[in-house]
Amino acid sequence: MFEFHSDRKRYFDIQVQNAAEYVIPFIESYYPVKPGMRVLEIGCGEGGVLKAFVNRGCLGVGVELDHPRIENGSKWLAEDIAAGKIHFISKDIYLVDANTELGGKFNIIVLKDVIEHIHDQPKLIAWMQTFLVPGGVIFFGFPPWQMPFGGHQQMCGNKWLSKLPWYHLLPRSWYEGLLKKYDEPVEALMEIRDTQISIGQFERIAKDKGYKIVHRLHYLVNPIYQYKFGWKPRKQWKPVTKIPYLRNFITTCVYYLITPVNKN
Repeated sequence: MFEFHSDRKRYFDIQVQNAAEYVIPFIESYYPVKPGMRVLEIGCGEGGVLKAFVNRGCLGVGVELDHPRIENGSKWLAEDIAAGKIHFISKDIYLVDANTELGGKFNIIVLKDVIEHIHDQPKLIAWMQTFLVPGGVIFFGFPPWQMPFGGHQQMCGNKWLSKLPWYHLLPRSWYEGLLKKYDEPVEALMEIRDTQISIGQFERIAKDKGYKIVHRLHYLVNPIYQYKFGWKPRKQWKPVTKIPYLRNFITTCVYYLITPVNKN
């Protein structure tokens, strides 16, 4: 099993491969990815997902709050940065001046494993319309909150807590007390609990903020698990995707593509 958090360069390489094999084909089933398109990734980490788009001839802009990740990405993508193919901004997305720092509007905006960490998700999703060219799309990939490891408990140091499913759904005080008892990263894990997002919640926000969902794909086994656990990716059984209560607990990853209703 590969440990994501201990080898950032290997994780970067995995992100490039995963985006090329799963994210871009998902987008292209609705929206062709063409050379020269501008791609914005919010919460880009080291830029692995952006690199997959750049390899397709796109121009990438990445916004990331965690500056050490930008430093790594700047090292690993030095040639692309020098060639003007990728540009990084190390800042909270809510503090970015879209007019002066982003360099224009985008064909594609990407949030991969990020929306579940964002405070005030409706605000961000609504605001992103202003970053898009007419007909542009926004990709979201995230683990739904109620899935077995939706609390990101794999971050825990205790080997049992890191592998125990669904306990993040305990009442808040019980969950926090358990994390404190075993000296786990309480602040980080409770923040994830506070910014949780479910399948139904995401779909409601998208609709309420003036978008239509043009493509969706639910996974029983997240594609990224092939690197972490050696498990083959598996799409969710279609009848299960129609049963909200059931799908929420056994869908480990969802992909969505949305576009503003008033720009198409």
